[in-house]
Amino acid sequence: QVQLVESGGGLVQPGGSLRLSCAASGSIFGIGAMGWYRQAPGKQRDLVATITRYSSTNYADSVKGRFTISRDNGKGTVYLQMNSLKPDDTAVYYCNAAVSRITYWGQGTQVTVSS
Repeated sequence: QVQLVESGGGLVQPGGSLRLSCAASGSIFGIGAMGWYRQAPGKQRDLVATITRYSSTNYADSVKGRFTISRDNGKGTVYLQMNSLKPDDTAVYYCNAAVSRITYWGQGTQVTVSS
């Protein structure tokens, strides 16, 4: 099993930056792809970015050029550097991790972009 804990969320002004972290514990050496998703109030949970074990990345069109996903396999941690934040980026951000055919989720961290 894998447990995921996100951190780094908060309130930031438009144009600002935040760095989210997601630390895995448990069977971290079995983790394959990891990712970040977000869910705004009243909306479905959407993909933000994913990264394979070998650091191949994929981004939603809405965050390309502004967000960067990275990971540290030794620590079982995935990061999301978010720059040029917009009010539309306001959401609860969740990380996930795939181990064999099981996907584990964190509890989420709130990101609010507002002046």
